Amino acid sequence: MISIDEFRNVELRVATVKSAEPHPNADKLLVLQIDLGTEQRQICAGIRSHYTPEELVGRQIVVVANLETAKLRGLESQGMLLAASDEGRVIILSPEKTVQPGAKVS
Repeated sequence: MISIDEFRNVELRVATVKSAEPHPNADKLLVLQIDLGTEQRQICAGIRSHYTPEELVGRQIVVVANLETAKLRGLESQGMLLAASDEGRVIILSPEKTVQPGAKVS
């Protein structure tokens, strides 16, 4: 269990996917270029077997925006997208209606 104060430290934001492509060195990863309103970032996500790049471009997603940058198979990932999974499916979390990129999720 984490405290409410610890949870408040997690910065969830809405981002718009500007481009997506397969990771050159990992079969399960897609490399996404995202718009967070005030900045553009790159994230690597293990959703390649569940989504095509074409399905993601233009879509809004929810990301953890204040996660430390990580190197995944040689490429930087500057955040993490949120998704639900059950029975082998992975479903990306998205706002019900379109919002401005960078909108805070609370």
